Amino acid sequence: MAEVTIGREIPPPAAALTEARQQYRGSALLAELRRHDVADADRIVGIIDDDAYAPGLNFIFGQAMNPGRFAVVALPRLRESFRGRPEDLVRFRERAIKVTAHELGHTFKLAHCSETTCVMHFASSVGELDRSGSQYCSREQLVR
Repeated sequence: MAEVTIGREIPPPAAALTEARQQYRGSALLAELRRHDVADADRIVGIIDDDAYAPGLNFIFGQAMNPGRFAVVALPRLRESFRGRPEDLVRFRERAIKVTAHELGHTFKLAHCSETTCVMHFASSVGELDRSGSQYCSREQLVR
C-alpha cells in the first residue's frame, strides 16, 4: 500500500485560463505542478475544481505526463450538478477515483486500452466513464 500525502493548495496559474472558454489548459496545469515538485514524491496528482481542456478536445477529465510523475484531475464534469441533476456523492467519488487511476496509469507509461472494462479505456463522456471499470486489465499491449 502506498502512502498518500495531501499537499498544500496551489492556485491555478492565471495564464492557464483560456478566458473565451472559461477552462484551464491541462498542459499548463501540469507545468504548474512541476514548478511545485516534491522531490521525494513518487507521483503528484493535482486536483482542480475548475473545468479543463486540451487542444482538440472540448474538455478533459484529467491529463498526465506519459511517462512522468505528474497528473491533474478536473472535478466539475464528474458531478451530476454539472448537468443540472441532483448530486450523487457516491457516483462522484467513483468517477474521481477512476479518473485518478487512469491518469496515474499514464504516468506509468500505460496507453489507452480498447477493453471497455479497463480503467485505461478512454472515456469521452461521464456515461462512458461510468461504464468503464475501476481496475487495470492484464492486456500486454497496455504497457509500451
